[in-house]
Amino acid sequence: MQYAENILGTIGDTPLVKLNRVIEGVDALVLAKVETFNPGNSVKDRMAVKMIADAEADGRLKPGGTIVEGTSGNTGMGLALVAIIKGYKLICVMSDKQSKEKMDILRAVGAKVVVCPTDVEPTDPRSYYSVSKRLASETPNSWYVNQYDNPSNAIAHYEQTGPEIWAQTEGKITHFIAGVGTGGTISGVGKYLKEKNPDIKIWGIDTYGSVFKKYHETGIFDENEIYSYITEGIGEDILPLNVDFSLIDGFTKVTDKDAAVYTRRIALEEGIFVGNSAGAATKGLLQLKDHFKPEDVVVVLFHDSGSRYVGKMFNDDWMRERGFLEEEVKKAEDVIKDHIYKPLIVARTEELVSHAIERMRKYKISQIPVMDMSGFVGSLDESDLFQSYVHDKNSAERPIKEIMGSPYPIVQMGTSIEEVSKLFNRDNAAVLIDLGEGRHHIITKYDIIGSIK
Repeated sequence: MQYAENILGTIGDTPLVKLNRVIEGVDALVLAKVETFNPGNSVKDRMAVKMIADAEADGRLKPGGTIVEGTSGNTGMGLALVAIIKGYKLICVMSDKQSKEKMDILRAVGAKVVVCPTDVEPTDPRSYYSVSKRLASETPNSWYVNQYDNPSNAIAHYEQTGPEIWAQTEGKITHFIAGVGTGGTISGVGKYLKEKNPDIKIWGIDTYGSVFKKYHETGIFDENEIYSYITEGIGEDILPLNVDFSLIDGFTKVTDKDAAVYTRRIALEEGIFVGNSAGAATKGLLQLKDHFKPEDVVVVLFHDSGSRYVGKMFNDDWMRERGFLEEEVKKAEDVIKDHIYKPLIVARTEELVSHAIERMRKYKISQIPVMDMSGFVGSLDESDLFQSYVHDKNSAERPIKEIMGSPYPIVQMGTSIEEVSKLFNRDNAAVLIDLGEGRHHIITKYDIIGSIK
């Protein structure tokens, strides 16, 4: 009989899969190392086992202890599997930019999840780095994993992932490409491969808002490069000890939009349902195509599963809100097609200003057309209400007709976006579109901006 003693015995030996359509134009054999075949659906399962085993061996992690770690989700999942099998408790600290699916999955496997704000300095006491350290210091019989600086992270990939890739390609690999976050995967694999063949090129995928590329090229840690970004699993605003820059031949940066678009393309064109960093890695590979020759064998690592991004990259509404969907927007109705059937929120001339304010709060809107029996006769927006309040603290009890602005211009179905855009000015924050049969809808500057690709 063939079986594993427990789920940890199924980690590793993930397949290489040839990529075809999504890398069209690349003149080389491109193989994806699909790490979603691990039981926790990511490459992080490998180093989770290694880090815990090493901590047990030297006494940092004791029986019945609590594991504490800051994670984007995948390391947490790997740790959770080991914790279940070995009887440990687990606290995962995550930033609020991580997908809800990741948080829900961790809770499903027994982890306690603590969520921290993304857009704060690493040294801020609210950051997930700081909170992880604090919880580890406050929790009795606990061990702080610190995957960023824990050498067992890179060693796991030196001992497992690197040898697998070398064997699977029969030593013919010429380039290895992977997203860089903690640095464990690229450094461990890179060290093993370069020991086998120093001519193998190791390329890291970075994202805008991260410091890796510039630091590698200049040795400068530029804080001006640090800002919030959407892409998950790669990039950092710190320099983890596991990133061995001497092993990495170069970095290329990929935009949030390209990473998201290529995440979807991998699923649609290759039938491989993988996560956000795989999209970034694929786009990065295409950006590097001039480095490859026909006889080259390029291995790109696909980090985790697309199931963790169903509410994000694989959700049309989420993609559309960020301008990531490749949709052609030419006419007025195109920019509001996702909410064109919602009723138009209006105010009446004789209503009190307080009524309009309450409506804005309830529906989370900033502009309201004003009507009387004859039709649209005015408008209200946040600036009108603010100016009215500045001049008269009792303005909320005045009739709307006393403070309303000019009515919004009305366009017909089929009006071009260019013509609609020209109607926005300092005094006019919205446009109405006539949908026919007495129905109208509002187009705001936000709608126009959202349609820009």
